[in-house]
Amino acid sequence: MIQGQKTWTTLAHHADWIFCLVRTDSSLDKKQEGISFILVDMKSPGITVRPLILMDGEREVNEVFFDDVKVPVENLIHEEGKGWTVAKYLLGHERLNTARIGTSRRELERLKEFAAAQIKDGRPLIEDPRFRDRLSRVEIELMALEITNLRFLDQMRGGRAPGAEVSMLKITGTEIQQALTELMMEAAGPLAQAVRPVDDSAGFDHYTATLAPRYCNYRKTSIYAGSNEIQRNIIAKLSLGL
Repeated sequence: MIQGQKTWTTLAHHADWIFCLVRTDSSLDKKQEGISFILVDMKSPGITVRPLILMDGEREVNEVFFDDVKVPVENLIHEEGKGWTVAKYLLGHERLNTARIGTSRRELERLKEFAAAQIKDGRPLIEDPRFRDRLSRVEIELMALEITNLRFLDQMRGGRAPGAEVSMLKITGTEIQQALTELMMEAAGPLAQAVRPVDDSAGFDHYTATLAPRYCNYRKTSIYAGSNEIQRNIIAKLSLGL
Protein backbone atom coordinates (compact mmCIF):
# COMPACT_ATOMS: atom_id res chain seq x y z
CA MET A 1 0.00 0.00 0.00
CA ILE A 2 1.28 3.48 -0.92
CA GLN A 3 0.32 6.04 1.72
CA GLY A 4 0.45 9.82 1.62
CA GLN A 5 2.95 10.23 -1.23
CA LYS A 6 3.19 12.73 -4.09
CA THR A 7 5.11 12.70 -7.38
CA TRP A 8 5.82 15.26 -10.12
CA THR A 9 4.96 13.45 -13.35
CA THR A 10 4.99 14.58 -16.97
CA LEU A 11 1.86 13.66 -18.99
CA ALA A 12 0.34 11.76 -16.06
CA HIS A 13 -3.13 12.87 -17.18
CA HIS A 14 -2.69 10.71 -20.31
CA ALA A 15 -1.11 7.71 -18.57
CA ASP A 16 -2.79 4.35 -17.95
CA TRP A 17 0.05 3.12 -15.74
CA ILE A 18 2.80 4.65 -13.62
CA PHE A 19 5.90 3.04 -12.18
CA CYS A 20 6.98 3.93 -8.67
CA LEU A 21 10.03 3.37 -6.52
CA VAL A 22 8.71 2.58 -3.05
CA ARG A 23 10.53 1.75 0.16
CA THR A 24 9.58 -1.75 1.24
CA ASP A 25 12.33 -2.27 3.83
CA SER A 26 13.46 0.55 6.12
CA SER A 27 15.80 -1.58 8.24
CA LEU A 28 18.78 -1.37 5.86
CA ASP A 29 21.57 1.14 6.39
CA LYS A 30 22.21 2.08 2.75
CA LYS A 31 19.44 4.35 1.51
CA GLN A 32 19.48 2.87 -2.01
CA GLU A 33 18.63 -0.56 -0.64
CA GLY A 34 15.19 -1.69 0.44
CA ILE A 35 13.50 0.09 -2.48
CA SER A 36 11.20 -1.85 -4.81
CA PHE A 37 10.08 -1.07 -8.36
CA ILE A 38 6.34 -1.51 -8.93
CA LEU A 39 3.76 -0.79 -11.61
CA VAL A 40 0.56 0.97 -10.56
CA ASP A 41 -2.70 1.20 -12.48
CA MET A 42 -3.67 4.89 -12.70
CA LYS A 43 -7.30 3.90 -12.20
CA SER A 44 -6.51 2.53 -8.74
CA PRO A 45 -8.58 4.06 -5.91
CA GLY A 46 -6.65 6.72 -4.02
CA ILE A 47 -4.76 8.19 -6.99
CA THR A 48 -5.41 11.88 -7.71
CA VAL A 49 -3.87 13.75 -10.65
CA ARG A 50 -3.70 17.54 -10.31
CA PRO A 51 -2.36 19.73 -13.13
CA LEU A 52 0.57 22.11 -12.83
CA ILE A 53 0.27 24.86 -15.44
CA LEU A 54 3.69 25.73 -16.83
CA MET A 55 5.13 29.10 -17.83
CA ASP A 56 3.91 28.62 -21.41
CA GLY A 57 0.33 28.28 -20.17
CA GLU A 58 0.03 24.61 -21.09
CA ARG A 59 -0.76 21.56 -18.99
CA GLU A 60 2.06 19.07 -19.33
CA VAL A 61 3.22 18.35 -15.80
CA ASN A 62 1.10 17.05 -12.95
CA GLU A 63 1.16 16.35 -9.25
CA VAL A 64 0.11 12.76 -8.59
CA PHE A 65 -1.10 11.98 -5.07
CA PHE A 66 -1.21 8.47 -3.60
CA ASP A 67 -3.52 8.01 -0.61
CA ASP A 68 -3.76 4.41 0.66
CA VAL A 69 -3.29 2.97 -2.85
CA LYS A 70 -3.25 -0.84 -2.86
CA VAL A 71 -0.95 -2.51 -5.41
CA PRO A 72 -1.09 -6.27 -6.23
CA VAL A 73 2.11 -8.14 -5.41
CA GLU A 74 2.36 -9.38 -9.00
CA ASN A 75 3.03 -5.77 -10.08
CA LEU A 76 6.50 -6.01 -8.59
CA ILE A 77 9.29 -5.67 -11.19
CA HIS A 78 12.53 -7.61 -10.63
CA GLU A 79 13.25 -8.53 -7.00
CA GLU A 80 11.83 -6.93 -3.90
CA GLY A 81 14.28 -4.41 -2.51
CA LYS A 82 16.24 -4.22 -5.78
CA GLY A 83 14.26 -1.42 -7.38
CA TRP A 84 17.19 0.99 -7.46
CA THR A 85 19.04 -1.46 -9.73
CA VAL A 86 16.17 -1.27 -12.22
CA ALA A 87 15.96 2.50 -11.90
CA LYS A 88 19.67 3.04 -12.60
CA TYR A 89 19.43 0.91 -15.74
CA LEU A 90 16.43 2.87 -17.01
CA LEU A 91 17.94 6.25 -16.14
CA GLY A 92 21.05 5.46 -18.15
CA HIS A 93 18.96 4.86 -21.26
CA GLU A 94 16.72 7.85 -20.54
CA ARG A 95 19.69 10.22 -20.42
CA LEU A 96 20.79 8.98 -23.83
CA ASN A 97 17.48 10.27 -25.18
CA THR A 98 17.17 13.58 -23.31
CA ALA A 99 19.98 15.04 -25.41
CA ARG A 100 17.46 15.22 -28.30
CA ILE A 101 20.14 15.72 -30.91
CA GLY A 102 17.77 15.29 -33.85
CA THR A 103 15.39 17.91 -32.51
CA SER A 104 18.23 20.35 -31.89
CA ARG A 105 19.62 19.85 -35.39
CA ARG A 106 16.19 20.62 -36.83
CA GLU A 107 15.79 23.70 -34.64
CA LEU A 108 19.30 24.88 -35.57
CA GLU A 109 18.47 24.79 -39.28
CA ARG A 110 15.18 26.56 -38.62
CA LEU A 111 17.04 29.21 -36.63
CA LYS A 112 19.50 29.78 -39.47
CA GLU A 113 16.68 30.24 -41.98
CA PHE A 114 14.81 32.55 -39.64
CA ALA A 115 17.88 34.67 -38.82
CA ALA A 116 18.70 34.97 -42.53
CA ALA A 117 15.27 36.53 -43.10
CA GLN A 118 15.57 39.08 -40.29
CA ILE A 119 17.18 42.43 -41.10
CA LYS A 120 19.46 44.26 -38.67
CA ASP A 121 21.26 47.48 -39.64
CA GLY A 122 20.43 46.90 -43.28
CA ARG A 123 21.67 43.33 -43.58
CA PRO A 124 20.52 39.84 -42.53
CA LEU A 125 20.85 39.14 -38.82
CA ILE A 126 22.78 35.95 -39.52
CA GLU A 127 25.62 38.13 -40.87
CA ASP A 128 25.89 40.06 -37.60
CA PRO A 129 29.27 39.04 -36.09
CA ARG A 130 28.06 38.73 -32.50
CA PHE A 131 24.96 36.76 -33.39
CA ARG A 132 26.90 34.53 -35.78
CA ASP A 133 29.54 33.87 -33.12
CA ARG A 134 26.92 32.66 -30.63
CA LEU A 135 25.21 30.59 -33.32
CA SER A 136 28.51 28.98 -34.36
CA ARG A 137 29.37 28.09 -30.77
CA VAL A 138 26.04 26.28 -30.34
CA GLU A 139 26.48 24.46 -33.65
CA ILE A 140 29.98 23.27 -32.67
CA GLU A 141 28.67 22.09 -29.28
CA LEU A 142 25.90 20.18 -31.05
CA MET A 143 28.36 18.52 -33.43
CA ALA A 144 30.56 17.44 -30.51
CA LEU A 145 27.50 16.15 -28.63
CA GLU A 146 26.41 14.08 -31.61
CA ILE A 147 29.86 12.48 -31.90
CA THR A 148 29.88 11.71 -28.18
CA ASN A 149 26.40 10.21 -28.37
CA LEU A 150 27.45 7.95 -31.24
CA ARG A 151 30.44 6.81 -29.19
CA PHE A 152 28.16 5.78 -26.32
CA LEU A 153 25.82 4.00 -28.72
CA ASP A 154 28.77 2.08 -30.16
CA GLN A 155 29.74 1.00 -26.65
CA MET A 156 26.19 -0.23 -26.05
CA ARG A 157 26.32 -2.20 -29.30
CA GLY A 158 29.41 -3.89 -27.87
CA GLY A 159 27.43 -4.98 -24.82
CA ARG A 160 28.32 -2.23 -22.35
CA ALA A 161 25.40 -0.73 -20.42
CA PRO A 162 25.22 3.10 -20.12
CA GLY A 163 27.31 4.35 -17.21
CA ALA A 164 27.41 7.53 -15.18
CA GLU A 165 29.23 9.33 -17.98
CA VAL A 166 26.04 9.52 -20.08
CA SER A 167 24.98 12.30 -17.73
CA MET A 168 27.15 14.61 -19.83
CA LEU A 169 24.75 14.02 -22.74
CA LYS A 170 21.83 15.20 -20.63
CA ILE A 171 23.70 18.28 -19.39
CA THR A 172 25.03 19.44 -22.74
CA GLY A 173 21.95 18.42 -24.72
CA THR A 174 19.52 20.37 -22.56
CA GLU A 175 21.78 23.42 -22.41
CA ILE A 176 21.93 23.42 -26.22
CA GLN A 177 18.13 23.16 -26.41
CA GLN A 178 17.79 26.20 -24.15
CA ALA A 179 20.46 28.15 -26.05
CA LEU A 180 18.61 27.60 -29.33
CA THR A 181 15.37 28.98 -27.89
CA GLU A 182 17.27 31.99 -26.55
CA LEU A 183 18.83 32.71 -29.95
CA MET A 184 15.47 32.32 -31.66
CA MET A 185 13.91 34.81 -29.25
CA GLU A 186 16.75 37.23 -29.96
CA ALA A 187 16.24 36.81 -33.70
CA ALA A 188 12.49 37.42 -33.47
CA GLY A 189 12.73 40.35 -31.08
CA PRO A 190 9.35 41.91 -30.22
CA LEU A 191 7.63 39.69 -32.79
CA ALA A 192 7.98 36.74 -30.41
CA GLN A 193 4.64 37.41 -28.79
CA ALA A 194 3.93 35.49 -25.63
CA VAL A 195 0.14 35.41 -26.14
CA ARG A 196 -2.13 34.30 -28.92
CA PRO A 197 -4.78 36.74 -30.21
CA VAL A 198 -8.47 36.04 -29.85
CA ASP A 199 -8.90 36.30 -33.60
CA ASP A 200 -6.49 35.87 -36.50
CA SER A 201 -5.80 39.52 -37.15
CA ALA A 202 -4.09 40.57 -40.34
CA GLY A 203 -0.34 40.23 -40.33
CA PHE A 204 -0.23 37.96 -37.28
CA ASP A 205 2.59 35.42 -37.57
CA HIS A 206 1.60 32.15 -35.92
CA TYR A 207 5.16 30.80 -35.97
CA THR A 208 6.81 33.68 -34.17
CA ALA A 209 3.93 33.69 -31.67
CA THR A 210 5.02 30.20 -30.57
CA LEU A 211 8.60 31.25 -29.78
CA ALA A 212 8.04 32.82 -26.36
CA PRO A 213 5.94 29.89 -25.06
CA ARG A 214 8.58 27.48 -26.36
CA TYR A 215 11.32 29.48 -24.67
CA CYS A 216 9.41 29.36 -21.37
CA ASN A 217 8.65 25.65 -21.75
CA TYR A 218 12.28 24.74 -22.35
CA ARG A 219 13.36 26.14 -18.97
CA LYS A 220 12.33 22.71 -17.68
CA THR A 221 14.83 20.71 -19.73
CA SER A 222 17.71 21.28 -17.31
CA ILE A 223 15.49 20.11 -14.43
CA TYR A 224 13.71 16.96 -15.62
CA ALA A 225 15.34 13.49 -15.71
CA GLY A 226 17.52 14.63 -12.81
CA SER A 227 18.58 18.26 -12.71
CA ASN A 228 21.86 19.22 -14.37
CA GLU A 229 23.34 19.97 -10.95
CA ILE A 230 22.60 16.38 -9.91
CA GLN A 231 24.10 15.10 -13.18
CA ARG A 232 27.35 16.96 -12.45
CA ASN A 233 27.46 15.39 -8.99
CA ILE A 234 26.97 11.93 -10.56
CA ILE A 235 29.87 12.49 -12.97
CA ALA A 236 32.09 13.85 -10.20
CA LYS A 237 31.42 10.94 -7.87
CA LEU A 238 31.08 7.92 -10.15
CA SER A 239 33.22 8.87 -13.16
CA LEU A 240 35.91 11.12 -11.69
CA GLY A 241 36.01 9.68 -8.18
CA LEU A 242 35.84 13.07 -6.51
